[in-house]
Amino acid sequence: MVWDAAKEMMDKEELRREQLPLLQQTIRNVYENVPFYRELFDREGVHPDDLQTLEDVQKFPFTTKDALRDNYPYGLFARPMKDIVRLHASSGTTGKPIVVGYTQNDIDMWSNLIARLATMAGVSQDDVAQICFSYGLFTGGFGLHYGLEKAGATVVPASVGNTEKQIMLIQDFDVNVLVCTPTYALYLSEVANDMGLDPRKLSLRVGMFGGEPWTENMRTQIEERLGIVATDNYGLSEIVGPGVAGECQSRAGLHINEDHFLVEVIDPETGEVLPDGEEGELVFTSLTKEAFPIIRYRTKDISVLNRDACSCGRTGARMRKVTGRTDDMLIIGGVNVFPSQIESVLMEIPEVAPHYLIVVDKKKAFLDDLEVHVELNREKFTGSFRDLEAVEKKISRKLANVLTVSPRVKLVEPKSLERSTGKAKRVIDKRKTV
Repeated sequence: MVWDAAKEMMDKEELRREQLPLLQQTIRNVYENVPFYRELFDREGVHPDDLQTLEDVQKFPFTTKDALRDNYPYGLFARPMKDIVRLHASSGTTGKPIVVGYTQNDIDMWSNLIARLATMAGVSQDDVAQICFSYGLFTGGFGLHYGLEKAGATVVPASVGNTEKQIMLIQDFDVNVLVCTPTYALYLSEVANDMGLDPRKLSLRVGMFGGEPWTENMRTQIEERLGIVATDNYGLSEIVGPGVAGECQSRAGLHINEDHFLVEVIDPETGEVLPDGEEGELVFTSLTKEAFPIIRYRTKDISVLNRDACSCGRTGARMRKVTGRTDDMLIIGGVNVFPSQIESVLMEIPEVAPHYLIVVDKKKAFLDDLEVHVELNREKFTGSFRDLEAVEKKISRKLANVLTVSPRVKLVEPKSLERSTGKAKRVIDKRKTV
């Protein structure tokens, strides 16, 4: 099934003819209404009149996450607050989150895009979908909620946590669509086993997963353990939230909603635009957002574009599943964690030395496991077990407050961590082999 055949199966040239005026309008909108962009464009010597073709977008500078942080909270809004009906935000990396706003038209557009993704995944009005994403400022919960309702599905807004109750709801409500991170899907299967249930005999039929990169090996494990079809969807709060791209049942790449987002792939080192088929960093420009339009946003996500015809009949570009990033950001259970956040916390604690190691792995239950090895400061080291215990608790508490996830802390002896004369290796991510 296709939610909006007129748009999703549009002729490629027709799509380009539709994109150009939307892009011109967006560029002019940000120039006239967002001081940041006016100053940036003037500094780079470009003007909205310079955009005469879609390729001319390459004349315009990139937007980076730093610009979003620097303009906290509303500096990049193109509409006055009286027009903003919803705010969402990232988890925050240095104490201040990235705030995005939506007009009512933005919300309607967003819901429509999610309805497309749900239909791609095979979800219809006959289905019951349980959303196990947070319903706070994170875009996952509310973004998927309204779109699934628009697609006609019955929505169970279960949010996160209490997995045994989540399983009870799946059983009692005959839930057949699971919406969560792929990691949580695996954990749910483990808990079901612990409860004496065969997860393959639950009513689940299809999964709509997102919020973190995941491999094909993980997809295979999810499908085998839960007996479902596992589909991927992609989005960023900076662009719109979930709804940028999603998989159809052919699962041959994620269909990008190109009538709303102009996509490029660039060389992350040079910034040069790469031809289709070459791996690089995804860059998106919004074409229809009113409150928070964004120009050439560097996502840091690594992927490849494919514009060949898909067997499902949709004509838009497809992106390969995102499996890596150009920066050092870690995604722990759907939450963005930067090593710099951890370092910042540790450097404020006198009992620890400036040497640490972050180890990320999958626990037996398939949940992300974040462990921070912290070297003690010899000068502050008393040798008392009680003191060690107190230091460990203090570090754990401070890290949990900043990261919003709770890492395990392992205290190690002074000078026991490997030293480096060059760039220190601070992170070991063992999940990449899962």
